[in-house]
Amino acid sequence: MTSPLQAYSYRDIWKIAYPILISLLMEQLIGMTDTAFMGRIGEVELGACAIAGVYYMVIFMVGFGFCIGSQIIMARRNGERHYGEIGAIFYHGLYFLIAFALLAFIVSKTLSPLLLSKFVSSEHIYEAAMRYIDWRIFGFFFSFAATMFRSFYVATTQTKTLTLNSIIMVSSNVVFNWILVFGKLGLPAMGIAGAALGSVLAELVSLLFFITHTARRIDTRRYGLNTLPRIDRRIMKHILNISVWTMVQNFLSISTWFMFFIFVEHLGERSLAITNIIRSLSSFLFMIVSAYASTCGSLVSNLIGAGRADSVTYTIRQHVRLAYICVLPLAAFFSICPRLVISIYSDIPELIDASVPSLWVLCSAYLFMAPSNIYFQSISGTGNTRMAFTLELCALVLYVAYCFFIIMYLRLDVAWCWTSEIAYALLIFAFSYTYIRSGRWRGKTL
Repeated sequence: MTSPLQAYSYRDIWKIAYPILISLLMEQLIGMTDTAFMGRIGEVELGACAIAGVYYMVIFMVGFGFCIGSQIIMARRNGERHYGEIGAIFYHGLYFLIAFALLAFIVSKTLSPLLLSKFVSSEHIYEAAMRYIDWRIFGFFFSFAATMFRSFYVATTQTKTLTLNSIIMVSSNVVFNWILVFGKLGLPAMGIAGAALGSVLAELVSLLFFITHTARRIDTRRYGLNTLPRIDRRIMKHILNISVWTMVQNFLSISTWFMFFIFVEHLGERSLAITNIIRSLSSFLFMIVSAYASTCGSLVSNLIGAGRADSVTYTIRQHVRLAYICVLPLAAFFSICPRLVISIYSDIPELIDASVPSLWVLCSAYLFMAPSNIYFQSISGTGNTRMAFTLELCALVLYVAYCFFIIMYLRLDVAWCWTSEIAYALLIFAFSYTYIRSGRWRGKTL
């Protein structure tokens, strides 16, 4: 029997979520490709790829946070059926991200050697990480712009485009990595630097696809995309008022993730290599949760814009159920066949065996991470990004304290280090669930 609070059927949610899910999973194959190629080169490169990859993500997620804020506003306008206002938000987002990409590139080029030399204890890992970063930061110019296109498609619930884009990008990355890492087609073998350059070129291909597809297949006049607007300070200020909290929130969130890797690096190169493998496997499960969380945030914003705020909590619970249906069977498979899935990343028997306990801990964490992420993204969907930032800041402080205690003070085995994911998920869920149930998000205008 259908509940009167049900605004979307499970089929409706799935139609929106599955292209996001496929696109995120396909894009995760970029990180998996880099990790798998590095696992065939050596443990140092495997560990360095983890440090450098997360370091890049710390900066990238600031721009991604801006896109989340823009997506929330575009989704609200879509729900209100003010379609013509979406283009101005989209283009002002692009203006900001182009400028931010240039700033991020310059700052990274200047400060990366100084920062990593202070944090990384192994000279071998530091040198390999710098070879990766020197090429990877060129991707800011393409990845930021492509992410803004993705926000547009998610906000307007036209998510099928994301699937095709991801297939093209991942296929490009595999080809570029094969050529550049191992030196095929007469080119020199670049090793870890080739993995970075391959990812940059794949992001360029992704952006070109988005530009071409939008121009040819989308009704640009309807969404106000047919003309480039002049920079309007009021629009930019409005976007930043919403986005600044998600930008800072994402920066702090990934920064603490980076600190986790730095802490683990002090346990040794083997522990860091294990952590990179588990991180990559975790990303497959996390992308499933993230797809439903992203869909839920967008639908929550659409519901509020359409005057259906009473349907918000029911819609959140629908997304949690669907996320469990997708993520738990995969987590069970990982737990039953751990060596099979770990062997994707390395052919070193000792490394595979040492990684199994950490994988078991990770899989158990997703019992809590699925609802916690969906409820948390729903807060941003209500437009109260400042509250979302405050709640996560509280959780991150406790998360870092927990990581420092078990890794740097107790120096426990790396499998115990991954219990930090359970601690973080429980904290976020407790904070987010309490806020959504309180109803204090009602009446938030954008």
